[in-house]
Formats: sequence, C-alpha cells, structure tokens
Amino acid sequence: MLSVVNVDGTTPKGSLIDEIVREGARRMLAAALEAEVNTYIAELADQRDETGRRLVVRNGFHQPRRVTTAAGAVEVRAPRVNDRRIDEVTGERKRFSSAILPPWCRKSPKISEVLPLLYLHGLSSGDFVPALEQFFGSSAGLSAATVTRLTAQWQADHSAFMGRDLSATDYVHVWADGVHLRIRLEEAKAAVLVLMGVRADGTKELIAMTDGYRESSEAWAGLLRDCARRGMRAPVLAVGDGALGFWNALHEVFPDTRHQRCWVHKTANVLDALPKSAQPAAKRAIREIYNAEDKEHAAKAVAAFAKQYGAKYPKVVKRITDDEDELLAFFDFPAEHWIHLRTTNPIESTFATVRLRTKVTKGAGSRAAALSMVFKLIESAQARWRSVNAPHLVALVRVGARFERGRLVERPEGLAA
Repeated sequence: MLSVVNVDGTTPKGSLIDEIVREGARRMLAAALEAEVNTYIAELADQRDETGRRLVVRNGFHQPRRVTTAAGAVEVRAPRVNDRRIDEVTGERKRFSSAILPPWCRKSPKISEVLPLLYLHGLSSGDFVPALEQFFGSSAGLSAATVTRLTAQWQADHSAFMGRDLSATDYVHVWADGVHLRIRLEEAKAAVLVLMGVRADGTKELIAMTDGYRESSEAWAGLLRDCARRGMRAPVLAVGDGALGFWNALHEVFPDTRHQRCWVHKTANVLDALPKSAQPAAKRAIREIYNAEDKEHAAKAVAAFAKQYGAKYPKVVKRITDDEDELLAFFDFPAEHWIHLRTTNPIESTFATVRLRTKVTKGAGSRAAALSMVFKLIESAQARWRSVNAPHLVALVRVGARFERGRLVERPEGLAA
C-alpha cells in the first residue's frame, strides 16, 4: 500500500514517483510468479496418485523476501508448490523451481551490469553504497566487503574463461580488434585485445579478451598462440583493421587463414588523407566498391577509384589498391555473410556502450579488476547477439564449399546435395 504524501511531495520512504514505480514492480512480479505457478500446476493436473488425488497442488507462500531490482528493493512472497511426484532416476521428490525468481535470487541481473560500470567510472568499493543509492534508491544490499568479493569472483570468472578448452568449439570466422578504452589500465597505451568468432552453427561468441601494449605483434601472437594451445582450429577468415601487429601474428600462428581488412577502418584511413572538399565524393566511390554486386564489379569499382583519384592523390589510392585482395576477400563467401565479414562492426558495436560509459580516472586501479569488469559487460551483452544471416551456410564454408558471386557452386565430395 502507498504511503501518505507529505506537503513537499515526498513520502516516508522517499520520492512519491519512486514509491509508485516500486509498488508497480512489486505487483507485476507477484502477478508473474502467480501465473508461473498456475501454469505449472495446470500442466500437471493429470498427475494423480492411486486414490485420484493430485500430486501437484498449491501450498501457500514462502516467507517474504526482499529483492533488489532496477526499480529499487521490493518485498515479494513467492507462491509455494507441493509436488509429491518422485523422480524415477534419483528416487527423490521433484521440486518446483521458479525461472523468474530462483530460490537464491536476491537481486536482478541488472544490478550485476551496473557494478562493472561503476568500477570503470573510477569508483572504489567504498564508494559503491552511495552510488547505488542514486541508481536504485538503496544500497542494493551490497556492502564494500560484498563488492570486493564480487570483483574477486569476476576476476576468477575472467581467468577461467581465458583458460577454458577450445578444442570442442569450431570458430569458422573471427573478428579481431584492439579496443582503446579510457579505463583503469596500468599502462596509458594499453589496449584491450578482443577476439570474437562465428561458430559452425552461426552463433557469435567471445573467444578471448586480454590487454596488450600498442596492439603489438608480440601481444597478438601471445593471445593467438594461447588460443591454439587450448585447441582452437585455424579459422577460415579473419577480419581486422590495418594494424600490422595482428596480421603478422596471424600469419605466424594460423598461416592458412585468409585475411579480410575492415572497410570501416579503411574508409576512415583513406578519407583522413584527402582534403575535406574531396571526402564526400570519395566516400561514395569507396561505398561503390564494398557494396558491389560481386567481386568482379568490385574490382572495376577499385579501378574507377584509382582512375578518378590517382593523378592527384596517388598515395591515397595505394591505400586501397595495395590491399585490394584482402579488401575483397569477403566476396568469396556466401552473399548472406558479406554484411558481417566486411567490417569489425560486431566488436565495435559491442564496445560502443562501454566506451560511452567510461572515462579517465586519477588512479590506474587494478589491471585485472578493470579487465574483469569489461569482460562481465561483454558477457552480459553476448546474450543479446544474433546469429549471422543464413547460419546453415557457415558449416559449408568450414568444409571448403566454393561460392561464386555469393552463391554456392560446389560442395566438397561426400556432402549431400
């Protein structure tokens, strides 16, 4: 029930609007839990014992529980179920477990997303309580000691992630980028080296993430060698920007992997070398290349670009013609995949939110903690990544199917037509 409003528009528990939101959240959560339990019981209504009595029935409520949500802390009473069915495998009674509010849940996943952001903003663990009060109207039940334990757990999660076995997962395509975030890394010129891949089923997945000085060949080679040591197969195609460090390392560790240069980075690199008056037309000409109908038309567009700008800007033209093979490599793959393979956008778009929410801090902070915070943000974002277009074609790419003009023309022997 809502409280009486004071003269200044507040209530004993704070702002009236915040209390309305929390009350609405409480009622919606209670209704969702009721609906979940009712559905569970209805689906098992035919389960009866030898006397005809139902084996699954309502059994009141659990003890009230305070749950911290983005709307603030709300108190809920979860419905209880009496499930008298016996598991044939274990011989124990079956139990109902809410997918909405598991027994251990005391805060929504949104809280876990906020904590890494606060750390990247430069807050120490002692500053979390007042900061969380601004976010949620309470400290979200987290003391400085609790936050310290959470950050330690996240560091352990990142370490476990970077040590996991990769032999059971086949990454057919990979994107690589050195992301420069203004976060609490010990070295001012350190970058977060990110490797993301497409599995054979078409889903995208973070492969590895660590820090590296200046995106050097040594840093990238160390990351790739570590992936290979843990069982990673050589990808068919790697997509990256023009930084030589990655390509030198890729040639050393996975020499058979084809190279695709990112068109977004290449376009920016070319336009930066042209006067502003020439940039709009040059941008349209570059777009004609990577949006071409097929590789043959793209090559003609490259020739047209060279003819148009070669006399005045020969060095600019060489930035495209010297890398033509690596810029047009994506045309040898399914047309449905072209939009995914011609840029490093999967990485850039993922880190865009992190960039917007980070800033320079006075103290360097812990390198391991900063990396683990970024990892937790990416781990959370990964749940929302969509598969590549035509995911069924990814497996064909792995086994060597040949594509011309984006269409399948030859399957390897032994594959069904």
